[in-house]
Amino acid sequence: MTIPSNRLDLTFQKYQNDLEAKAISVLRSGRYILGEETLAFEREFSDFLGGGHTVGVACGLDALTIALRILGVQDGDEVILQGNTYIATALAVTHNGAVPVFTEPDKNFGLDPDRLEEAISPRTKAVLVTHLYGIMTPMDRIRSLCDRYGLLLIEDCAQAHGCAWNGKKAGLFGDAGCFSFYPTKNLGAFGDGGAVVVRDPEIARQIRIYRNYGNDEKKRSLTAGVNSRLDELQAGLLRVRLSHLDEYNQTRRAVAERYLREIKNPLIRLPEALPGACNVWHQFVIRCNQRAALQNHLFKKGIGTDIHYPIPPHLSATYRSLGMQKGDLPVTEALAETVLSIPSYYGISEEEQAYVIDTLNAFRV
Repeated sequence: MTIPSNRLDLTFQKYQNDLEAKAISVLRSGRYILGEETLAFEREFSDFLGGGHTVGVACGLDALTIALRILGVQDGDEVILQGNTYIATALAVTHNGAVPVFTEPDKNFGLDPDRLEEAISPRTKAVLVTHLYGIMTPMDRIRSLCDRYGLLLIEDCAQAHGCAWNGKKAGLFGDAGCFSFYPTKNLGAFGDGGAVVVRDPEIARQIRIYRNYGNDEKKRSLTAGVNSRLDELQAGLLRVRLSHLDEYNQTRRAVAERYLREIKNPLIRLPEALPGACNVWHQFVIRCNQRAALQNHLFKKGIGTDIHYPIPPHLSATYRSLGMQKGDLPVTEALAETVLSIPSYYGISEEEQAYVIDTLNAFRV
């Protein structure tokens, strides 16, 4: 049996007729940028989340970069973020002239509030939380710390469409929630796309202006903006996928729940499902100190895997100027050396799940 690490064609096949009809409709409309499809998607995504004002942009990195800029992060400010996030999270800080301050995650891959408080300095302007792998970060203490110290709170929800903490969805805890619609995401487009969700309608208005060259609806140039717009075709296709997102997320949860029940190997550490967290399991990430041997064992059995992510940002060439060395973030670095994403995509069959489970349970060193 051959099982790839991921498959994107299965969701397309299930909703093929609706997706193709929407694509034809948009193409025939003659309106391809900032039209009714984008406006409708923005409304519907806010409804899905249960609040906020959604502004579509070109990609997840733009969502983070623009949100930080409009909220006032600038040269010399410090932004605290977890060391085990994807490089894009840190790049958004850098693109605004601010300094990323990497801190350690907790045992569930999220920002550790104890380490957060230790990292706060007089230059700290914001905290940037990543709900990594579709596992919801407990937000109560983090929100409280940001309020106590007067800090902005931004959520990187690129992998967390539909995650919730005590019933409140990711993206609504901070001053801004930033989403990616890259094709692999639980709510994935057929190209790049992203969105910023904010509580303040004035901030949303400013983001709408900034994303469109700095022009308002009357085409008056008000600021030195950028070109970062969610196009009509992607917005329309996202509307179709959004209407099925709850079903999609539930199937991912079912796969994760089975893996959590049935993978039983002392060499393999499983993620945890915290009480109060509603996870969407964008990736199902296990840990193994013998990762290379485990990955080879799975490969020989026809099972594909991925590593998210092998090099933490603080050890990348991009951030060499920060002067951080191996050993500065031991928890983050241990994760980078042991995490392994196993197949858990929408449409993986029960037989395929059983094969993955049996193969993992059979691993020995």
